[in-house]
Amino acid sequence: MYSIAIGVILVLTGLLNAYPAIGMSGPRQLRGLYGLDFSEPNLLTLMQHRAVMLGLIGLFLIAAAFRRELQPAAFVLGFASMLSFVVFARLQGDPNPLIARVVVVDIAGSVLLFAALVLYWLRG
Repeated sequence: MYSIAIGVILVLTGLLNAYPAIGMSGPRQLRGLYGLDFSEPNLLTLMQHRAVMLGLIGLFLIAAAFRRELQPAAFVLGFASMLSFVVFARLQGDPNPLIARVVVVDIAGSVLLFAALVLYWLRG
């Protein structure tokens, strides 16, 4: 039973992490995600690369749902991804509404991932 719950949570958090990969498509999609202008080419490059990295993290979390040996690394990667964004956003002060939404989603994802980690420990 723990294995199924852990898998479901890893898939959900994987999808949360992978969703911003739509930003690879260009500045319009990135603006929809973050509410910012990405017309500057260097910033666009950085953000599209970020979109790729988040997509890869999401895919890894989803893969870990089905490969038990990947789960410890998935917990570390998932927490590092989501909680670092929360910390950086908080350090900057007053985020715009879309960035604030990402913070809330990342906190929720981290809570889910923590629940999966507890189940992982209980499963032994």
